[in-house]
Amino acid sequence: MTVRSLVSIDELFEHLDESAWVVIDCRFVLSDPLAGRSMYDAGHIVGARYADLGRDLSAPPSEFSGRHPLPETSKWASQLGKWGIDRDTQVVAYDQLGGPLAARFWWLMRWIGHTSVAVLDGGFPGWVKANYPVSGDSPTVDGKHPYQAAFRHDLWVSTADVEELVAADMPKRAVVDARAGARYRGETEPIDPIAGHIPSALSRPFTDNLDTDGCFLEADELRARFENLTEDPGDIVHMCGSGVTACHNLLAMEHAGLKGSKLYVGSWSEWTRGGRRPVETGRENGIASR
Repeated sequence: MTVRSLVSIDELFEHLDESAWVVIDCRFVLSDPLAGRSMYDAGHIVGARYADLGRDLSAPPSEFSGRHPLPETSKWASQLGKWGIDRDTQVVAYDQLGGPLAARFWWLMRWIGHTSVAVLDGGFPGWVKANYPVSGDSPTVDGKHPYQAAFRHDLWVSTADVEELVAADMPKRAVVDARAGARYRGETEPIDPIAGHIPSALSRPFTDNLDTDGCFLEADELRARFENLTEDPGDIVHMCGSGVTACHNLLAMEHAGLKGSKLYVGSWSEWTRGGRRPVETGRENGIASR
């Protein structure tokens, strides 16, 4: 199988009938948790399995966690087996929003040790625009044994790690925030109880990775926008509201050849839990969009 970050609409269509390729529908709406499944039932890429952000791609939140903790390891491995995914499978994930939900799935596959996974560039809107086939029928899946996992816990950082970074006079790592600029600046906060951003974090809305068609920018363009942050991409920590859209920035860097950055899983919703950690508002400390 090929290791890549993105798969085009046309390439997926060419492989759609191959049993070694599995397609995952990750559509979801935070304000209406049942909407994603309804969209799937109304029509999805032929053969796609549905992955629910709350049920499949996250564990239930606790009083100490962010809104979307990592799924429990054995449950995640078991679920992949139920979808018919093993180490020899090429997996392609998509959503309706330009890739943030699909990127969460992509990252979770990397976390479990699976590298043959990609996001569908252009997502479901691009598939429909190309007049490729959709279906309302759920596929019959020959479920396999739980995925033989080799979890990469070095791919993410904890709140304690970020606290140490913020406390450092000259932090080595840079925190990059994927939320919209208005949320970063503290002008609005539609989801979490406290507005603002982590001190010293850089603002980089994930939507800046996309062109007007909802496809990722070219790798060279993305590289130009990210590479001035640090000499080592491994020093970048990506965050957002709950560890979902941050994966889009991580994917964009990988697509640009800037490998090794990490995910702050708890993100803003965990950072502000209890209201005891430092928060800033106002200034736009961001990455230039050229």
